[in-house]
Amino acid sequence: MYSLGNQSKDIKMNKKVVIFLTNHATLGETNEKNGTYISELTHALDEMIKAGFDYDFVSINGGKAPIYGEDALEEDEISRTLLDNKEFSSRLNNTMKVSDIKASDYDGAYYPGGFGLLTDLAVNEEVAEITRDIYESGKPVAAVCHGPAGFLPIKLSNGKSILEGKSVTSFTREEEIAFGTIDKIPYLLEESLMGKAHKFSKVQPWQEHVIVDGLLISGQNPGSAAAVGKEMVKKLQA
Repeated sequence: MYSLGNQSKDIKMNKKVVIFLTNHATLGETNEKNGTYISELTHALDEMIKAGFDYDFVSINGGKAPIYGEDALEEDEISRTLLDNKEFSSRLNNTMKVSDIKASDYDGAYYPGGFGLLTDLAVNEEVAEITRDIYESGKPVAAVCHGPAGFLPIKLSNGKSILEGKSVTSFTREEEIAFGTIDKIPYLLEESLMGKAHKFSKVQPWQEHVIVDGLLISGQNPGSAAAVGKEMVKKLQA
């Protein structure tokens, strides 16, 4: 049993999603605060919570997950509500270690964005293997903004990339330029995904854009997080 925000205490969780969070607290090799961008976590998670799903926050090392974007919460009631919730905050400050979880415990996986995961989750084989096992069990895998960097190290049991033959989206070159990060990021995610996926899809900067290709769900930017969450819910309720 679990309750959060507007959820009834009588709702019994019937699905559980693993949410992978970065341990990397800066933008690339700079000293600028970073980690997971809060609204990309909260807006997708809000959709899952409303559907009655449970979740675990998991990172490579476990412990407190660095977040940023709290300075833009004045009009973001969803993020404020979750950050004010003691259980949510406790989970965020005490993420589980990836070596302590099993793919079979989850019905889906979600990678919120933020620049931090470009440095750790985007190259971590242990997280990639957990996600592969979830995906190959016929369960959805979703990501938003820089989150699709988590797809890069995932190889299926046949040795092929999870992205092979797939359409995908992520934060774009144009958005990196507009956000002033093009010269600070470790690499341009759009180009990295284009090298592995069948098609990279994008729209004008900051517009909502979500691609659903089979069990793979991706969103372009922060404004796409809720829509990614809704698509995850659709997959798990089908």
